[in-house]
Amino acid sequence: MSDNVKKMRRAPTQKRSRERVDTILKVACELISVHGSDAIKMGEVAEKAGISIGSLYQYFPDKASIIHALADRYNAESLHCIEEALAEVNSPDALLQAFDRLIDTYYELFLAEPVICDIWTGTQADKTLRDMEMEVSRANADLLAKAILRVRDNDGDFKTIAARCLLIMYSGEATMRLAIAVPRNEGREIVASYKRMVGRELADMARV
Repeated sequence: MSDNVKKMRRAPTQKRSRERVDTILKVACELISVHGSDAIKMGEVAEKAGISIGSLYQYFPDKASIIHALADRYNAESLHCIEEALAEVNSPDALLQAFDRLIDTYYELFLAEPVICDIWTGTQADKTLRDMEMEVSRANADLLAKAILRVRDNDGDFKTIAARCLLIMYSGEATMRLAIAVPRNEGREIVASYKRMVGRELADMARV
């Protein structure tokens, strides 16, 4: 787990424990998708997961730790997705096409996953989630910066490029939150505008 995540009381090491944690998080997802994260109760999570409240507290000290664990899983998946999409990039055109597809993938993911929407809507009110967002944005920015330097045959300063990439990644999260908060047609226009702005910035950085 990320260093910023509010830690579980007991990390699952045995298969049975890992399965129990998976069940807890699955139940939490289902409850959040129906009621929102603010409305879920630890007792309800325990009941739906088929465990005692004491067993639940052995792993998660409070509701916030469950939400942080869900956010951390999403962050790990997104990092893997970006890493995979940029792994074979070796030209400016390939870079622009790969990132364009990533933006579309993210938007559809946010639309399809109400849990992600709910968690990140509350980011500004939760310092841990804000720290996690910054951490994952930096990790994603580093992946993008490495891809750009690969396209440039390592001609460029990594820190300078990574700072520009951090702006792209961090503003991308904000763009998605805005896009899902407005009517679908307006959201698609917002995403399209972000793609155009990012496309110009990436094209500029990819030039040697």
